[in-house]
Amino acid sequence: MHSIKSNDEGFTGLEAAIVLIAFVVVAAVFSYVVLGAGFFTTQKAQETVHTGVAQTTSAVEPSGPISVHSPDGSTIDNITFYLQLAAGGTGVDMSKVTYTLSTPTKVATYDNNATSLSWVKENVAGTHSTNGGLLQPREMVLVTVVPSGFTSSDLGINTKFILEVKPPIGAALPIARTIPAGLSTNTWYEVY
Repeated sequence: MHSIKSNDEGFTGLEAAIVLIAFVVVAAVFSYVVLGAGFFTTQKAQETVHTGVAQTTSAVEPSGPISVHSPDGSTIDNITFYLQLAAGGTGVDMSKVTYTLSTPTKVATYDNNATSLSWVKENVAGTHSTNGGLLQPREMVLVTVVPSGFTSSDLGINTKFILEVKPPIGAALPIARTIPAGLSTNTWYEVY
């Protein structure tokens, strides 16, 4: 009589293959998810770096001296300077630029209504009025800030001041200067 015995040797190899295939499929799906998340994170990090660079670099820079005018020999009634685009910068809408003047005793912010702009150098003559006051590459504008509300004790002899130029996009440009130790009536001074 022959006994019927079950032989599991053939099934062991097949079962091992099925388990191996299942592990490979699960590993492939997991690696796809991890790679996808990694690519997404890398893309977001790249966008963050580009945005950060665009916002931390100032869009404008001073060109030439910073000058102040003393009407009476004791205070300043005018701060004048030239602006141009920073290297590689894109156009700046000068109508949206604000200016913050701060001294040890007072702080004031001025918009375009309290300043005057005169285009000194234009790519095409007369275009600053037609392009909405956009400062473009290779152009220069003379900015005059009238510090209204400042007295001789706020903005007088030997006073240190900071004038921040704040474009709509990009970092503020701080201009730190000191008023000379002696002022004469109706005289212009370059400040350092």
